[in-house]
Amino acid sequence: MPETAISPGRAAVSPIPAAAAEPTPVEIGSAVRELYTDGITARRSAFPVTFADRLREDIERAFEEARSRPGGAVGRGPNRYYVEIHPEQLRDFVELVDHPWVRSVCEAVLGPEYRIVELGFDVPLEGAVNQPWHRDFPSPAATREEHRLTSLAFNVTAVDTAEDMGPFEIAPGTQWETGSDFTHEMFPDRSEYPRYEARAVRKYPRRGDISARSALTVHRGTTNHSAASRPVLVLGVDAPGAGNEAHHDMAVTRDYWAALPARVRDRLAARVVDELRPVVQQHTIEGLVMGDA
Repeated sequence: MPETAISPGRAAVSPIPAAAAEPTPVEIGSAVRELYTDGITARRSAFPVTFADRLREDIERAFEEARSRPGGAVGRGPNRYYVEIHPEQLRDFVELVDHPWVRSVCEAVLGPEYRIVELGFDVPLEGAVNQPWHRDFPSPAATREEHRLTSLAFNVTAVDTAEDMGPFEIAPGTQWETGSDFTHEMFPDRSEYPRYEARAVRKYPRRGDISARSALTVHRGTTNHSAASRPVLVLGVDAPGAGNEAHHDMAVTRDYWAALPARVRDRLAARVVDELRPVVQQHTIEGLVMGDA
């Protein structure tokens, strides 16, 4: 295999463990309500701990590869990185995207034709500092004018999060702010920080948990005072026409594509290629590079 090619985490889709229980309509209704009010929801113990441990192994492997080449790992602040990967670099990709809770939340919020557009991970290392309060992209017209969410970001921790590891912090309800006065429509002015800090909630997910949020809900990573990294997987999903697919470039090999379950294949926004090449990160957020200096 040429040095410029990516070695997948597995050669083909591996067998899926016994299916998780389908969520009840009440559970999904609660998740949708939380997304439309707080801007974030979660499913505790959605996966076994072994899933998270395998996830960490795959992230560490991909992180080492990405940091070995230009443009592989982009800065999201001092000692904080983001890396996009291909589905084949994650051994349990199908188990993740085909989990009943993930599928049901996507369908309820984004519609049955939702699209999986992004796969990556954040790694705050020792010494990562507070990020500026931000959202991940400008609010689309459908959200500003129709009060409708058109994308979701699912997060899966690869470690048990402790207070000194720089927990994720979110300001509930801020997904509906238009952001017209934000810098680049993403970064609120520092004079607004006390308002976000007053409502801020820190999250302490454990291995096996998964959350879903609107990337428009104002949030930040906080200072990592520990010697441990806090890797978190990111899965981005769009409603039809949301447009975030243009910022990402997932690919799969032909054999892998053919082995995917049809309902995953139908929703996966990925190029089909003969050989995987490293992802060149496109979704940069320049305002995060320096941290909250």
